[in-house]
Amino acid sequence: MDDSGTPRYLLGISEDITEKKRSADALWETNERMKKVFDSQLDAIFVLDAEIPPHIITCNQAVGRIFGYSPEQMLGKTIESLHVDKDHLMQFQDSLQRVLNREDYLQDFEFTMKRRDGSTFPSSHTVLEMIDEAGRRYGWVSVVRDLTERKQTETRLRQAQKMESLGNLSGGIAHDFNNILFPIIGMSELLLEDLPADSPEHENAAEIFNAGRRGSDLVKQILAFSRQSEQKKMPIPIQQILEEVMKLSHSTIPANIEITQDIQSDCSVVQADPTQVHQIAMNLITNAYHAVESKNGKIAVGLREVELEFGQLPESDLLPGRYALLSVSDTGIGIDPAILQKIFEPYFTTKEQGKGTGLGLAVVYGIVKEHQGDIKVASELGKGTTFNVYLPIMVKAEEPASAEENAVSQVGHERILLVDDEKSIAMLEKQMLERLGYKVTMRVNSLEALEVFKARPNAFDMVVSDMTMPCMTGDQLAAALMEIRPDIPIIICTGFSERINQERAAAIGVRGFLMKPVAKSEMAKTIRSVLDERMPAP
Repeated sequence: MDDSGTPRYLLGISEDITEKKRSADALWETNERMKKVFDSQLDAIFVLDAEIPPHIITCNQAVGRIFGYSPEQMLGKTIESLHVDKDHLMQFQDSLQRVLNREDYLQDFEFTMKRRDGSTFPSSHTVLEMIDEAGRRYGWVSVVRDLTERKQTETRLRQAQKMESLGNLSGGIAHDFNNILFPIIGMSELLLEDLPADSPEHENAAEIFNAGRRGSDLVKQILAFSRQSEQKKMPIPIQQILEEVMKLSHSTIPANIEITQDIQSDCSVVQADPTQVHQIAMNLITNAYHAVESKNGKIAVGLREVELEFGQLPESDLLPGRYALLSVSDTGIGIDPAILQKIFEPYFTTKEQGKGTGLGLAVVYGIVKEHQGDIKVASELGKGTTFNVYLPIMVKAEEPASAEENAVSQVGHERILLVDDEKSIAMLEKQMLERLGYKVTMRVNSLEALEVFKARPNAFDMVVSDMTMPCMTGDQLAAALMEIRPDIPIIICTGFSERINQERAAAIGVRGFLMKPVAKSEMAKTIRSVLDERMPAP
């Protein structure tokens, strides 16, 4: 500056801060990237100081989803507020101290924690110390994983395993039960042929036969439950199945629950599996019973034929046409609208433990959809629920053959080798076939049957064999027989077997497949059909 104080020149120092700026930007980008990674984690992550008790320094966004708090609400708080009670907290601290004494860290420690709304949930903890270079602890990192979904999956898996075990057990029971039912059904059927039609003895034999058939239908339901039966769709009148369902319902549901029915007797037939339709009705009625049992309510079952026009059924993909409408209504507690859309989900249930598996409505939904139908539900809390099942009516059903036609077509004179290790069943089958005119050679040992066939392979026109036998099973016997004579027609009978079904039997060259207990008329029809198929047309 000059004497007057006027600046004469300026002196400045400049510095290139490009690198500093780049470093700052890089640090900011790194911090932002780490924050994004931190907040993207599905597990709740807490960073705590080293005070006693520790306070939360920071936490990620998952805390809000899991615990119901925002990260800002958690800052400065102790993590003790997230523990259920003091006992739980002491259990956690003891486990943490034990691993620290081993200079280790707490990993996957399962523990119950508390959300903001007071609800509890299963969780898994991983806790690590933060240690500086001098070996001093300056904080903690705690990672909390919500195990709710995993625990539910484990529960469902255990339930599925339980159902599988029950299914295997029921399959074995069904096999033995079928062997018991076979003589009951078969002998009573023969008695019906021998006894005068107007005699009391004929009426008694008819009751035995009908009871045996109901037992057989029950076995089929057990096998369907365990997924071990053949599912066959055929033209069926639903009203006949509902008659059996209503009888069973009246005998199993307490008398204080009123059950009414309005079933259209001339409702047209549908193409369906009888056992599965039976299951639909039973599941819906059982569901209705659980809804009314606490208030002595009412259950109404209805069946009628309806005509659906385009757009008449909201939110349904059913085509216009005629449908059988099966409805089951109750005056029970109703269904909360908030969960109405979930009731057909597997394992979803509002019932208390022991009242159901959560599979009933899911099974109904699956069967209905498999039959190209639909199911709708209407419910009002405190007033009750109605389930409507729509199954398409068959355009035209085949006319069944008359009794006279069946009688003529089912007799024969061919030579049959009969094999079954249960002597009582083998004797009954032999008697049935001989009444039909066939010449029968019976063996109760599969190895003996093979030797008889080896000795005279052309002495037989057909082989009828049981499936489950010692030494050599029915499919093994069939393979051995066809090695000797490839054109021999073979029919396999079984009450239950994981080794064989209709498709597998056909794949190995077996011509016919019968499920025990077999009625005489059914056996006669199958045998005649197989024999006539191999014979050249006249």
